[in-house]
Amino acid sequence: MSNTVIPEKIDILEILRLLPHRYPFVMVDRILAITPDQDIVGLKNVTINEPFFQGHFPSKPVMPGVLILEGMAQVGGILAFYSEPENIGRSVLYFVGIDKARFRQPVTPGDQIHFKLELLKKRRGIWQLAGKAFVEDKLVAEAELMASFG
Repeated sequence: MSNTVIPEKIDILEILRLLPHRYPFVMVDRILAITPDQDIVGLKNVTINEPFFQGHFPSKPVMPGVLILEGMAQVGGILAFYSEPENIGRSVLYFVGIDKARFRQPVTPGDQIHFKLELLKKRRGIWQLAGKAFVEDKLVAEAELMASFG
């Protein structure tokens, strides 16, 4: 386990320090809980101002499932950086695989997504994470993600 000092609050400024993503592709607003090398909980506030809602779908806005998965991957990336802080500012964590992706219900403007990820294993530089996305304690999506520092 890492000896990383975790800030009391992991807000958007800290998230931007860790991840290479920028608007409109940052899919996490805050980290609510983290235990390096174990698990993490992140939050995404979904608003009607998101650019993807202009076309997905104008009369019935629904967050694209692939962006829910991207949010999971970004939260998993923050877990990886806090677990291996020597990579902060030196490496990018690449999303390299996905298995068992399932979407349970739509995510719409006004929802708050809680991304909960758990480290399943790290082997030969590949991180394998179990991810779940919840809105109001209801499971909306889940997947197993794989990532690697590059």
